[in-house]
Amino acid sequence: MDLGLRGKTALVLGAGGGLGRAIARALAHEGARVGAADLNAAALEPTLHDISEAGSQGIPLVWDLADLTQIERHIVTLEQTFGPVDVLVNNTGGPPPTPAAGQPAELWSRHFNAMVLSIIAITDRVLPAMRARKWGRIITSTSSGVVAPIPNLGISNALRLTLVGWSKTLAREVARDGVTCNIVLPGRVATSRILYLDQAKAEREKRSVEDVTSESTSAIPVGRYGRPEEYADVVAFLASERASYTTGSVIRVDGGLIASI
Repeated sequence: MDLGLRGKTALVLGAGGGLGRAIARALAHEGARVGAADLNAAALEPTLHDISEAGSQGIPLVWDLADLTQIERHIVTLEQTFGPVDVLVNNTGGPPPTPAAGQPAELWSRHFNAMVLSIIAITDRVLPAMRARKWGRIITSTSSGVVAPIPNLGISNALRLTLVGWSKTLAREVARDGVTCNIVLPGRVATSRILYLDQAKAEREKRSVEDVTSESTSAIPVGRYGRPEEYADVVAFLASERASYTTGSVIRVDGGLIASI
């Protein structure tokens, strides 16, 4: 199936992590040119290698999402290299595990800037050109915690849910301009973030990581953690020409983990 992405310009945030790297690779395989953004310059090296191996072009953007003053510089660099952004993949790291109660305001504010306000500001920067061209894809990766809040991830549950309301509202505003906005929810996908959370839970409960992982996978109907490429394939489809009638949606990629309808 031709997804119609050849020659498109994609901006993938968090492209040095497990999900972001897989998404950048999937888009590159479809012929998109990729701006790979991440705070960690070293983490971008394998992502750029994957993009090249896929037969496409990519540029690294070493980007601190919490610093809103960096947005214009990086977007201009990408536009001058590949042209205006056609596909924006909003993918950020998550905050540390914490309960919802008793967290300092500074912690909430710092992660709100990095996980929410940055996403909104970057989208606002690339959206006018999408609307003018009557084509654009805005895909925001959040968490299964927006449907079924995850214990001890109070900050993540709250802030990521903010993006769901924002994306749904935006989808209705820009649909007639050929721009789609969708949310994708990863369940438990085998990335360094999941390993970190399993280790934190093991330490908190004084158990082995193997025990925590076994308990976690047993709760997933397919019986395993997802693979990053399985998640990335869903994102690539939503980014495609073929997904032009899918907008305002929340797509779960969780192996059936979330029990609610």
